[in-house]
Amino acid sequence: MTHIHELYELGQSIWLDYISRELIASGGLERWITEGVTGVTTNPSIFENAIAKTSDYDEKIASLSKAGKTTAEIYEVLTLEEVGAAADILRPVYDKTKAVDGYVSLEVNPLIASDRETTISEAKRLFALLNRPNVMIKIPATPEGISALTECIASNVNVNSTLIFSPQQYVDVAKAYIEGTKRGGKAHSVASVFVSRVDGAVDKLLAEKNESSLQGRIAVDGIKLMYEEFKKLFKGAEQVQRPLWASTGTKNKAYSDVKYIEEIAAANTVNTVPPATLEAFLNHGKAALTVEEGLDTAREDLKRVKELGIDINAVYTKLLDDGLKAFNAAFESLMKSIETKAKGEAK
Repeated sequence: MTHIHELYELGQSIWLDYISRELIASGGLERWITEGVTGVTTNPSIFENAIAKTSDYDEKIASLSKAGKTTAEIYEVLTLEEVGAAADILRPVYDKTKAVDGYVSLEVNPLIASDRETTISEAKRLFALLNRPNVMIKIPATPEGISALTECIASNVNVNSTLIFSPQQYVDVAKAYIEGTKRGGKAHSVASVFVSRVDGAVDKLLAEKNESSLQGRIAVDGIKLMYEEFKKLFKGAEQVQRPLWASTGTKNKAYSDVKYIEEIAAANTVNTVPPATLEAFLNHGKAALTVEEGLDTAREDLKRVKELGIDINAVYTKLLDDGLKAFNAAFESLMKSIETKAKGEAK
């Protein structure tokens, strides 16, 4: 019985925020499942680290290049193979939990985040190609992506709505999911709320105001308010879109390395965690439901931020823009790396 199992007993699922060929081939994912992990998420940055920064895929890239595959086709083969393999390993979890857990997420091309129709068609295409019930297609929660979410849910495509930062953005995503279910959709979905990046941005602004007492608190405060909205929006619902806490590795060394697990534990949610943070939690973490504690204090904190002249909504908007740019950059870097490897190996 690990701390991850203890969280699961309290109602929170832990998904691994990582994938690689080595993880699949070595049995590493099975070991994480034994520890209590019940899902996997990926993003362009994770695939860039796995494919571009190791030699694990070089032989496959060379083979596909010699077979005449384009860079884009090679990328798709590699990512679909990894996600499909992980989904197959997690299928028993999916079956055991009756479709609540056991999912693997694959992101649509981040370069199309502002194109609703292309996002919808790409999500449907990838979901069909993977042909597994325990896959979710990640769609950034831009205005166009939120609209695409409704159509995908109505079309029974599982969706991980990602890059959510603000409480309002979260509410918009939840309502889009609900609208998709009203149109007959039975697809499963999570709403991925990014956590640590909020503190990273707000802490700098607080430092400029010589206000240290609020540092390291605003991200969790926002999560508390979003969870409150979740309970209101899905009260009595047969099937919910679970909030998923993302970006939960601690970036500020002054804070606990398990801060964004221990302080936002909540029933009927997911926390997707990078391996190093998960190892730390297994070693010295504590499992307890904490997210509903201190709601009034959270509201006071956010009120104080506003009184200090910090536009928190502007912070959220910039974080979304920066997140999209970071994923775009990772995707483009990965594609260039695949092209370079293909040319080098094909000689």
